[in-house]
Amino acid sequence: MATAASVHFSSKRDDWETPLSLFEGLRAEFCIELDVCALPGNAKCPAYFGPEEDGLAQRWQGVCWMNPPYGRAIGEWVRKAWASAEQGATVVCLLPARTDTAWWHEYVQKAAEIRFLRGRVRFVGAERSAPFPSAVVIFRPKGH
Repeated sequence: MATAASVHFSSKRDDWETPLSLFEGLRAEFCIELDVCALPGNAKCPAYFGPEEDGLAQRWQGVCWMNPPYGRAIGEWVRKAWASAEQGATVVCLLPARTDTAWWHEYVQKAAEIRFLRGRVRFVGAERSAPFPSAVVIFRPKGH
């Protein structure tokens, strides 16, 4: 029998959909125009990169939204968000607040802004709230 924690920390599922109530405020604040890591059924913007396009292989431009897979590849997504900001994009990310990880120290701490969320996110389709804290991390181009 799987517990809430085992589901969120296992590799069985890493595509937890952002709650619309959380995203809508960020979309209004930042004018987000591209979802860089989506599935056709959960994309938060009309323009998005799905698995077929492989968001990691694409150039991210403008104002981007990223709720990456929370599995082992998360560090690659966070690195791409940081690198895209270095190239001129703004990337707004929903991330687990895993302050003990290498990717957090290497990239998140270089972000323009980190907003720790109060409470736990309840992802779309989840029976319970996530068993981990989350943060909205904003990578901005230099000088912004």
